Amino acid sequence: MIKPKFGGMFLATCVCSFFMIIFYFQNTSKPAKEQTGVKGVELGKTRRNPLQTLYNADQLDLSAVQSSLRGRRELLEEACLTHTRKRRVLTSDDLRHIIVDDKHSLLYCYVPKVACTNWKRVLMVLTGDGRYREPLAIPANEAHVAGNHRTLSEYSTAEINSRLRSYLKFIFVREPFERLVSAYRNKFTRSYNTAFHKRYGTKIIRQHRPDPKPEALERGNDVSFKEFVHYLVDPRTQREGPFNEHWERVHSLCHPCLIHYDVVGKYETLEQDTRSVLHLAGVEGEVQFPTSSKGTRTNGGMTAQFFKNISPFYQKKLFNLYRMDFLLFNYSIPEYLRFR
Repeated sequence: MIKPKFGGMFLATCVCSFFMIIFYFQNTSKPAKEQTGVKGVELGKTRRNPLQTLYNADQLDLSAVQSSLRGRRELLEEACLTHTRKRRVLTSDDLRHIIVDDKHSLLYCYVPKVACTNWKRVLMVLTGDGRYREPLAIPANEAHVAGNHRTLSEYSTAEINSRLRSYLKFIFVREPFERLVSAYRNKFTRSYNTAFHKRYGTKIIRQHRPDPKPEALERGNDVSFKEFVHYLVDPRTQREGPFNEHWERVHSLCHPCLIHYDVVGKYETLEQDTRSVLHLAGVEGEVQFPTSSKGTRTNGGMTAQFFKNISPFYQKKLFNLYRMDFLLFNYSIPEYLRFR
């Protein structure tokens, strides 16, 4: 008598469903010619497709900005081929940082400390019901509310694949150590960030400060940059799991060697790159990307000052930790580092 196989098939189906694997084959030359419609969503019927617009422009005489964006794509592809060996398929967890705009066929992977608050505001204006017309009218804390954005991880496998093939995928990056110092300044030197002080500051002080005072252990609000660096390179920290998104490596947040980003914008050329994305989306007349004050912005000179008290040994360990972000996005080793 043959035993029924229903139980085994059911278990296999559950396992496969739980570990959702996204079979996304990159096309690094041209976008899909035809868009695949998903139930309840009309793609590309009333608006131009920004992905097609980008690659059509690539066939024409390029402006300096377009040429720069294409050069970044090509450099990223070359760096991925050179510095990554093992390939794998995407899972839903890989897509939690990718915000979807179905109305304008956009996928944006947000990177904290790289103007992501303003990009979230812009996308809320573009995808909203008219409640907001000006990005700066949206409070910063509301821009970060998860329910105000749909991420790619929330879609079915078929819907994910369709969007990865036919939507414009863009990311904004920043010099890795400037981004790191910006995160430190914002999360550990601002009195209002008590949640970070409690969650991370107290742990950093307990593990990396000799003879800490009881008040410091209780409040965690006076972490030095040196202590923060020691925490980051500590093997215990890396064994605990992924970093907080504010200091996590960009390649770990957005997986640029698994997802072919059509536009790699940079914080250093923020204004021109944001204009390019809005132009490709056909919304440059609908919304304007907010300009930020440059007075308090973390720059190279300020970053160099923070690194003065970091020994060459820890500078090298920290660089090795963020090395892939330097390589993938074509950032040079900072001159102020003393291990070179």
